[in-house]
Amino acid sequence: MCTSIVVNKKKTIVGWNLDIMDFVWRVRTAADGVTIEINDPKEGWLPLFGANSRGDFVGMPTCWPFDERSNPAGDGENVILLDIDLLMQKKTMQEIRGIVDKRPVYSVPGCTFMSALSDAAGNVLHIVPGQGNLYYERPEYKILTNFSPFKQDSEKHPWMGWDRYQKAESMLQAATDDFDAKDCFDVLQAVSQTVCPTVVSMVFDVQERTVQWCENRAWDIVHTVKLANKEEM
Repeated sequence: MCTSIVVNKKKTIVGWNLDIMDFVWRVRTAADGVTIEINDPKEGWLPLFGANSRGDFVGMPTCWPFDERSNPAGDGENVILLDIDLLMQKKTMQEIRGIVDKRPVYSVPGCTFMSALSDAAGNVLHIVPGQGNLYYERPEYKILTNFSPFKQDSEKHPWMGWDRYQKAESMLQAATDDFDAKDCFDVLQAVSQTVCPTVVSMVFDVQERTVQWCENRAWDIVHTVKLANKEEM
């Protein structure tokens, strides 16, 4: 249960709520990026979410209900590896867009992980393994929760986040041109979860290359890291 938002006003502001249970996680900071890592029993710490100094952001909500078309089958691309390559600056978002336009994309067996990707220009790429991908050139805003944008609310699931989507959309429709990091935190707080708890809420001011986050819904304890802007190096 997660929520990803990208807002293009005077600034490009990206927000992300990581809602998980039964996973060990940590936030790793460096000059080239801030990542939320998940401890995988086989692979160790995996950088699956976060922002980098190039201006990219990676979110990976789970899609509910599960769609078996996302299971690995034949030759294709692993959506998790694509996300890590973007976050680690091994590929650009446009390169990933070219890949997913031409090749099938899969997730892990039994779980449909989606991708909510954005770049320094505020462009957005949503990938739903087994269903397709959607590209938006600098949209006013885009939201991805835990339902497939291809299915909308045609298939119901308690964790799909239709209510979170509508709440975030209502707030973003009313947003002014001065929408900033604080406003983004307000949206994330409004759609935060306790049943499947929100463990990290992260906001990325792309122009400033500033990443802010709070943990476990402690909204008054905000950590801040200024990234080295790769475009200016």
